[in-house]
Amino acid sequence: MKQSLHQQIKTLGLIACAAMSFQASAQSYPTRAITMIVPFPAGSATDTVARLVGQKMSEKLHQPLVMENVPGASGTIAAARAARAAADGYTLMIHTTIALSAALYKNLSYDTATAFVPIGLINNGPYVITTNNNFKAPDARQLFARLKSEGDKISLANAGVGTGSHLCAIMLSEALNAHPNLIPYKSTSQALQDVIAGNSDVLCDQTTNALPQIAAKKIKVYAITSPKRSAYLPDVPTTRELGIPQVDVSVWHGLYAPKGTPPNVIKQVNEALQVALADPVVQKRFAELGTEPFPADQRSPAAHAKLLAAELVRFREVARKANLQLD
Repeated sequence: MKQSLHQQIKTLGLIACAAMSFQASAQSYPTRAITMIVPFPAGSATDTVARLVGQKMSEKLHQPLVMENVPGASGTIAAARAARAAADGYTLMIHTTIALSAALYKNLSYDTATAFVPIGLINNGPYVITTNNNFKAPDARQLFARLKSEGDKISLANAGVGTGSHLCAIMLSEALNAHPNLIPYKSTSQALQDVIAGNSDVLCDQTTNALPQIAAKKIKVYAITSPKRSAYLPDVPTTRELGIPQVDVSVWHGLYAPKGTPPNVIKQVNEALQVALADPVVQKRFAELGTEPFPADQRSPAAHAKLLAAELVRFREVARKANLQLD
């Protein structure tokens, strides 16, 4: 049925109003506080990064970024919460082990590959292999020799099943064909404190946590899991130098939004992230923590999506080889 001229004009008017409303909404974002979900406890390395970057992002967006710590199950509880959130730009998530969790957990309520929109990469840093100060091994080679010969007597702590330090522990054990006692804790800070106290022997920990304790001589450091030495630990050999290049693991953070979040919102949040990562205060603090921001040309949503896809493939293979999958 043909519309009358009056009806056509009315229809066009409604379409124009809808378009103007959408444009106004897009231009006005954000109009209220934004929640950033953090998958680990307050005081964790991820929490530190989130608050540091979030403060600078809020200045660019002219709205506060409110941290919501949702710890548990290696970050999967937080990811499930983010996947269920409204796709309106007012719920974001910072994450670090999201690809590893996807490989380890078989009954997740979300599909990591499709449930989120990658916004941008934040920072990247290696792990260090450390022990308590009473552990008897003058260098990395003798530490590795003890792990191989006395594995069942040595405790190798980690921040919990499915975390990066757990992955590092598995990689180290497999590379050495060693069988230490893998001891999961509820958080990195708990694992680290037990190593400092001498209740656990060895810990593979990210530099973001370990560097202050190394500087204070509360723990000993033997190796770093990056391809090249760190400027902040120039005397510490890499796992590649020590003959186990397969122990190549780093911790990287990325920023995500729920699937369906409008592209214009993703663009605005990415722009705010770029501003935060270019800030000298943020860069200085990252350096103090032994981590560094991704180069500017690697912070786009496309670059983030590419790395996430590659890590999903990589960690599924690691989990398959280790015969490790969790309910």
